[in-house]
Amino acid sequence: MKYEFTGKVEVRFGISFRQIRRLIDGLIGGWIENEKNLSQDGNAWVYGNARVYGNARVSGNAWVYGNARVYGNARVSGDARVYGNAQVSGDAQVSGDAQVSGDAWVSGDARVYGNAAICMFSGFGSANRTTTAYRAKAGIEITCGCFHGSLAEFRAQVERTYGEGHKHRLMYLGMADMIEVRLADD
Repeated sequence: MKYEFTGKVEVRFGISFRQIRRLIDGLIGGWIENEKNLSQDGNAWVYGNARVYGNARVSGNAWVYGNARVYGNARVSGDARVYGNAQVSGDAQVSGDAQVSGDAWVSGDARVYGNAAICMFSGFGSANRTTTAYRAKAGIEITCGCFHGSLAEFRAQVERTYGEGHKHRLMYLGMADMIEVRLADD
């Protein structure tokens, strides 16, 4: 066994979550509903405020951390990372070296694998706009409102739309820089 329950229980979403502690060093981890949610094998771990519940399972060397949630029948395995406010649910699978972060939601029968990275940043622009960025074969792609294209095309559209010093111009270009750093190829 690599972890035990601390005895601390929190009820959220109508579910009783139990906090975990790693046996080898006493590290306090995140929250799971039951032992089926986190493999006792490998280095898989749930950190911080992250929650894994339902029939969801984290295994291999995968990490779930931040405020992330993994639930339903979802699987996170391999060296995958799910973090930030990301949610993985339904029958979705995140595996390999894939990363799901920010405010991204992966659900249904979705498969995120290999070196894929899914990030979503909300709160930029109008209150009803969400910006999604992901690494595609051709490079980083971004969707923001009705715009969809490459990161370079996004920056060009921001320059055409907003004048020098405009608060939205600075915000969107800063976001583009953040996305580029986070999703850059190794």
